[in-house]
Amino acid sequence: MSSNRLIWLLFALIAILIAGPGQQEKPAPAETAALTGQQATPTDQAAVGEITGKVVFTGTPPELRRIFMNKDPFCEAAHNEPLYAEDGKVNNDGTVPNVFVYVKEGAEKLSFAVPTEPVVLDQKGCLFQPHVLGIIAGQELRVLSSDATNHNVHAVPKANPGWSRTQMSGGPPLRDKFAHPEIMIPVVCNQHPWMKAYIGVTRNPFYAVTGNEGTFTIKGLPAGHYTLEAWTATFGTQAQSVTVKAKEATTVNFTFKTP
Repeated sequence: MSSNRLIWLLFALIAILIAGPGQQEKPAPAETAALTGQQATPTDQAAVGEITGKVVFTGTPPELRRIFMNKDPFCEAAHNEPLYAEDGKVNNDGTVPNVFVYVKEGAEKLSFAVPTEPVVLDQKGCLFQPHVLGIIAGQELRVLSSDATNHNVHAVPKANPGWSRTQMSGGPPLRDKFAHPEIMIPVVCNQHPWMKAYIGVTRNPFYAVTGNEGTFTIKGLPAGHYTLEAWTATFGTQAQSVTVKAKEATTVNFTFKTP
């Protein structure tokens, strides 16, 4: 072996010893405990409470947009009565359905395992059901179709990758996950432009959607101070501070008004 080659090998060996073993890039912080394998924070059920409330609207509610489905004979035949968009709906007693209510702040130090059961979004009568739903980051979303017609499901998030997939009549469910919290993600159907749903992606299970009576309940909250936010598709959002006490139900109501 030549002296030059021996010197070159010696320098290479010294460089390797100085550098030491290669370091792996640190993974980015996960949004949820289950995405990193972290165990959920133990919860003392004797020290939890709940939040109940109602969402109402005062003033003159907006006129709802009528939906016409004549572009698809199956969709049109699925409804005998006139159909109206759900965004902006206010019940006769002033209560508001389809409001996404969630703990916005106060639960950051708690970790939660992602549920193994999927959240289901169905397409029935050429409408998304439910219109508003919640899911935990990393939990499976399963999109079904109960319709004998084709759909094209298009999720339009900002903090998560978007996707658009065709679902044939009688085809298998569509499956996906959202890795990052996001309030809210619109979902539309490119085949039927009147179809729309909203998905709230959270870090924790403390969320609810107001039903037909405009009420909601969030259970299992550890005693403490929180910020609760109510999101609507038409009237904007509202936030309130709330103190949850162990074994007690705290009432928080939201009132939206005509601008």
